[in-house]
Amino acid sequence: MKIAIINGPNLNLLGKRETDIYGNQPFEKYLDEVKVLFPSVEFHYYQSNLEGELINELQRVGYSFDGIVLNPAGYTHTSVAIGDAIAAIKTPVIEVHISNVHAREDFRKLSHVSGKSAGSIFGLGLKGYELAIRWLIDHK
Repeated sequence: MKIAIINGPNLNLLGKRETDIYGNQPFEKYLDEVKVLFPSVEFHYYQSNLEGELINELQRVGYSFDGIVLNPAGYTHTSVAIGDAIAAIKTPVIEVHISNVHAREDFRKLSHVSGKSAGSIFGLGLKGYELAIRWLIDHK
């Protein structure tokens, strides 16, 4: 089974930025733990701060992978194009957010991604990625 994890802007700074919200663990270290939890899964990890690069990656993996875990970060609230890219591909996408976006600023309550995704996970920290992976495995 092949699962892509795609992270959006500023998630390259996990462990350094706003640790009270996002924790103090870099994503790469967390990904090593995930690989141990799911040894039969082939993971592909991609992070970009650029909207078009995220869209290109969704299109690249969206027909050949078994699942995508996507944290579009701030683009969740602004990118109709990322939502459209999810709608255009065949691979199921689970939207994940480390923080509970619904408990934050009002503008974060709008998602152009949720309605196009198979499901969404908010506010469970990095554990949300693991839950998304489990769902993708169970629904292959």
